Amino acid sequence: MMGSRRSDAMASSLVTGINHAMARLVDIWDSIGIMEEQRIERMQTVKKYIEDLLKDMITEEESLRHRIRTSIITTQKQLETLCLELSMEPYKLEEDLTVLQIEKNLRCRLETLQKEKSDRLRELSDLLKQDEELCVTLCSTPYYIPTGSMPSRTQLQELREHIKQLSDEKESRVKVFSGLREDIRNLMDEMGHEPETSLERESVCPDTDIFLLTHENIKALKLLLSQLEMKKESLISSRDKLKDRATSLWKRLSCPDDGAEEFNKEPLSNLCDDIRRWQAVVDRLEVLQRTKLEEVIEKVRQELVVFWDKCLFGPEQRETFNAHFCDANYTEELLSLHDYELLKLKEFYEKAQSLLENIEKWERNWALFQDFERKAADPNRFANRGGALLKESKDRAKVQKLLPKIEEDLKCRVEAWEKNQGSPFLMRGQRVMEYIFKQWEEHRSQKDKEKNDRMSKKADGTLLKTPNKRPHGAANSSVTPSKIRKIPNQPSLRTTTMSTSASSVSSTFLCVPGKPPLSARRVKPFEASAAPRTPLQEFNSDQKFNPITYSDFTNELSRKANQDAVLNSTVKDVL
Repeated sequence: MMGSRRSDAMASSLVTGINHAMARLVDIWDSIGIMEEQRIERMQTVKKYIEDLLKDMITEEESLRHRIRTSIITTQKQLETLCLELSMEPYKLEEDLTVLQIEKNLRCRLETLQKEKSDRLRELSDLLKQDEELCVTLCSTPYYIPTGSMPSRTQLQELREHIKQLSDEKESRVKVFSGLREDIRNLMDEMGHEPETSLERESVCPDTDIFLLTHENIKALKLLLSQLEMKKESLISSRDKLKDRATSLWKRLSCPDDGAEEFNKEPLSNLCDDIRRWQAVVDRLEVLQRTKLEEVIEKVRQELVVFWDKCLFGPEQRETFNAHFCDANYTEELLSLHDYELLKLKEFYEKAQSLLENIEKWERNWALFQDFERKAADPNRFANRGGALLKESKDRAKVQKLLPKIEEDLKCRVEAWEKNQGSPFLMRGQRVMEYIFKQWEEHRSQKDKEKNDRMSKKADGTLLKTPNKRPHGAANSSVTPSKIRKIPNQPSLRTTTMSTSASSVSSTFLCVPGKPPLSARRVKPFEASAAPRTPLQEFNSDQKFNPITYSDFTNELSRKANQDAVLNSTVKDVL
């Protein structure tokens, strides 16, 4: 409203001004004396001038209005096109706007979208360049955007994420490549290996951009690294074999101390040089060995005997090499045969070491068991009063419990070995379980023989007496007052110790006065509980002998010993 009042006032002022101007002109014309007709002409001239001026102004303003409307139409079309290119919603004008406001808003919006288009195109160009470089380096597929198209904001964001992923992948691959090339260089330095193939040469090249960071190149470097590691292991094995050979030759030849200097030297800078050094040592010692063939062969034979014993070889197994072992024609061929036989023995011992250790464990416990059996049959052991009997009883029970477990484990191990190797495992020329069975059979035969000897002595009138014991009812049978106190009207205590060939059991009984002595009564043996089955119950189907278990063995001894027991007079009456 304020603007309308001002414009109306301005129009009224303009009319008033024109009126004043015309009145002034009339006054001038009156003073001059211009006639009416001339005055009318002059007024027409003034009118025409003013009308032409206003007409020109109106024309200009109409032209302006036309330009504005044309600009609006053009701008709207450009905005529509840009919105489509930029994948944006069409621009909506506000209501109740003048033409000038519409034109201004459209123009500002157009400038904004044009700037965004320019920014997008510039960013797309930069991103595509980065993407192309990364894709070439990684040999991957570039992000696809149609050529000449305007990228949307979503496409630009996806392109940025794609480039970030490629950058991370490149960084990861660079680490892998750097690590692989460093490992390859270190391996080559350790081995003293010179690059031979183009891949090896490129691997040790200091140029970091020589490789494209592709999966195929990574696989190729990994394969090369694994090949070099295998070669290194092979070189280490060769070097160790040469060192072992040199050590063996040095011991055989009894070289002087100055010859041992080679063994005290530090390893050289690389494996190849180290191998050449040890090869030279071996060659020198082998030349020396040829001059001492007889002495060397005899030492090898001593080693063979040691390993035959370690491997538990029987006479039949040693017989195959007996012809060479007894050959007195000392030649290099004979030495080679001895070396080859010794090598086979060492390989067999290394392969069967765990099984041989289990057999050795069984033999130790078997020897302990036999020792306990001998001690159990010795009557003099009761003279000990220092607690040795209790310790012996505990150790004996421990061995008796451990032996079946060892045999069962040994049986499983032997079966596994024979299944894997496809050949029987022999222990001093016999199958392991057969050997163990025969040991039990021999032990039982020995026990039966000892029992028969005792029975024959008894039949001949020979009495078995326990030494260091006073006979029942003998003089000086009093008890030390400090150990046993006499109580009136209390039954006497008698202590009886029974010893059998299988086990020792100490029992204390209360005896009523007037009853016959304990030596005149037979004591019922203890019932043996069922023992778990051991591997001695199972044998190979081609063996024709009856199985026996450890529990059967001990029960049989206990039963026979109790049936044929002769109770000695070891009873003391307490007065």
